[in-house]
Amino acid sequence: MGNGGQAEQRVIVALDVPDEQSAIALIDQLPQVGFWKVGLELFTSTGPKILEVLKSKEKRIFLDLKFDDIPNTVAGACRSAARYGVDLLTIHATCGRDALKAAIEAAHEGAVKAGVQPPKLIAITLLTSISARQLAFDLKIPLELPEYALEMALLAQECGLDGVVCSPQEVAQLRETCGDRFLLVCPGVRPTWADNADQKRSLTPAQAMKAGADYLVIGRPITTATEPELAWKRISEELTTVA
Repeated sequence: MGNGGQAEQRVIVALDVPDEQSAIALIDQLPQVGFWKVGLELFTSTGPKILEVLKSKEKRIFLDLKFDDIPNTVAGACRSAARYGVDLLTIHATCGRDALKAAIEAAHEGAVKAGVQPPKLIAITLLTSISARQLAFDLKIPLELPEYALEMALLAQECGLDGVVCSPQEVAQLRETCGDRFLLVCPGVRPTWADNADQKRSLTPAQAMKAGADYLVIGRPITTATEPELAWKRISEELTTVA
């Protein structure tokens, strides 16, 4: 497995809330959480201010904006995002080889200029809300879903990215093929007691960790729970059996 340490330190909680006030309330409600994901909704609402809040509280940040554009635009976005000193940053593998390579160089430039550590650049293989049927019939991609995810991961690895985002069901194959040093970040993780919602390719946190995931991204099972602290505790306890 790529990353050691306490299992609960490898859980990234998704700050999927609409505004800064809600985000700060959640961060304060779960002081044990050390790693937070900021996605499109919250970043569009607050801009970089929420990143400053997290940095001030000494939290690690997964900036999940899933850049997907022409190489020049992707490079500019990664250069700007890297200046915030975030830990993980996402880009769609489907941007293609030129954009992926440009992103790495630009993220490094932006971080060096700002005097911070460059982020780990992570490629999106395929959104976890997309099923095998949708891949074939809606997106017209002729590969089987696991094969497509593997091809996207291999492209990212060849271009020099640090890892990929993939569903838990693809983790074991990607770990075996891409090796231990390649980061595998898994959203779509659902405890047995939580609703799957729009996730089509899911496993429990313990199953995903055993399969070889480095980080688990968990949002609604914690953030929309009646008692978020209790949900976090239940997940942490489940993962101690895997560590």
